[in-house]
Amino acid sequence: MSVTEYAQKYREKMDTKIGSFFDTDPEFMKIYSNFALDEVVNQDGLDGKTRFLAILASLVGCGAREEFREIISAALNFDVTPIEIKEMVYQSVAYLGFGRTLPFLRITNEVFQARGIELPLKGQSTTTIDTRLEKGIEAQVQIFGESMKDFYRSGDIDSRHIHRWLTENCFGDYYTRGGLTHRQREMITFCFLMAQGGCEPQLISHARANMLIGNEKQFLISIISTCIPYLGYPRCLNALECVNKIEEIEETQ
Repeated sequence: MSVTEYAQKYREKMDTKIGSFFDTDPEFMKIYSNFALDEVVNQDGLDGKTRFLAILASLVGCGAREEFREIISAALNFDVTPIEIKEMVYQSVAYLGFGRTLPFLRITNEVFQARGIELPLKGQSTTTIDTRLEKGIEAQVQIFGESMKDFYRSGDIDSRHIHRWLTENCFGDYYTRGGLTHRQREMITFCFLMAQGGCEPQLISHARANMLIGNEKQFLISIISTCIPYLGYPRCLNALECVNKIEEIEETQ
């Protein structure tokens, strides 16, 4: 088996250090390259920006630090902007926690500095401490529908503050920022949840949210497909099952 011409050209454009494994593991690298950089790329139909945003978010979600460092450089070569990468990393805190995000923030800064990208980047915040609740409600309603209008004050009195934080912090602080659209933010959220596993209820909810704002079922299947080489089959198949459940839920309503 040899590496296809398409996979070879794609790897050259990515310009990562993964090519060094051709010296030590040539048979494996031919199999992996032909699948990940030819078969998958030509199946998913995604543009480079969307593909690499999804891959980066999935790598953060599964804790793949070394590959994340490599793929940042590749993403920049495929027109993903520094602001888009930073916004993806920032948003991951809401779904992974700062403890798991911290190494990826450091790696991002190191890669940017090595590439001569001046830090800090231009600020993207659009809310204040006084407006984050109102704007968070607006974002939730735009994405999930009118049923979310009073979500922040729902639930048991002892835990209601968590619902308010979800509105103020997750949506009011992050989803309202510039740099990424709501559709892009819901896509990377889908990837965070898919990649970490064990979040199927939230994954179903955000699969539905993706569809509500225009990221249709086939788009989500393409996102799952492009992440298989980086996440493996089990978590991607679980994500596919969650996507398929949306139709089952809607049929019963």
